[in-house]
Amino acid sequence: MTQRGQGMADDIAEQPEGYARLLEGEPAKAIAEVAARVAERRPRHAVFVGRGTSDHAALYAAYLTEIRLGIPVGLASPSAITLYGARPDLAGALVVGVSQSGGSPDLTEVLKVARESGALTLAVTNNPASTLAQTAELSIDVAAGHERAVAATKTYTAELLALLLLVEGIRNGDGTLPADERAALEKLPRLAAEVLADHGTDELAQRYRFASRLVTTGRGYAYPTARETALKLMETSYLPALAFSGADLLHGPLAMADPDVPVLAVVGAGPGGRSMTDVVARLGERRADVVTVGAADIPGASGRLAVPAVDERYAPLLDILPLQRLALALALARGEDPDAPRGLKKITSTL
Repeated sequence: MTQRGQGMADDIAEQPEGYARLLEGEPAKAIAEVAARVAERRPRHAVFVGRGTSDHAALYAAYLTEIRLGIPVGLASPSAITLYGARPDLAGALVVGVSQSGGSPDLTEVLKVARESGALTLAVTNNPASTLAQTAELSIDVAAGHERAVAATKTYTAELLALLLLVEGIRNGDGTLPADERAALEKLPRLAAEVLADHGTDELAQRYRFASRLVTTGRGYAYPTARETALKLMETSYLPALAFSGADLLHGPLAMADPDVPVLAVVGAGPGGRSMTDVVARLGERRADVVTVGAADIPGASGRLAVPAVDERYAPLLDILPLQRLALALALARGEDPDAPRGLKKITSTL
């Protein structure tokens, strides 16, 4: 009989290998070819669409695209098309559907309508034979392999890395990466393995075992990590978790912070991380139980999940790893089976 949580544990442990696989050989070459084709089309703006975990990867890509490519970015509302019959004019846009399974009908419909209106469409999936991939003009296989647990872990980080390679390849014009960028990214598998070797999340899971609610927060590139963490905690431990950008947290929700509401704050390097130091300090003033995720101790926090200091663009690929481990450990501590959360399936079809 398989031990509870073993599937999710195995999926999490495979992520360093997944990073190496995407960075080497055919997967990297395929992404570079797609990036070159997108760069050739010179899209004036981009639209990303996803659901659940993949929506958080899409949000990360939206930050990357606006910051690194300097073009406007939007996140599509599939229901505008599937429920209300909207047919937006997306001529000249890059429209990217991000989906682990590639099987959600609403995402497929968005790409279908976008392509009919003249957009360049791209599917980023773990299933190159999926309907989404077949509908799009271009597709990227994130090559994560079979995911055992219902809760997505390795497919999420594979999406992040594939989207990072895509955007940086577009920025470089021909799909390739500068030598210094390539060298920095090649360190990710080793750094990820080091993060996963630290089992400090087990103690934190015991600390949060009887929590009734929790808050996650981050800014910029870290905000998708905060949202993905909240989702993982809710779907594996059934723990109500609210995700806020650091800026939004200060605009009202800060009032609910107190010693009984744990806060997980993702604080990396760069502008996003620096802006979070004030957020953590304000939470500390309210005596909130704040644990940060980052490379340095932050005043106002009561603990830290340590990750190496890297470029802010790469940090989401490392920051999420201890938080996935925390979701796994907390679910087990609360007597749940994170491999098969109640009421959930691996593929969710929405219209």
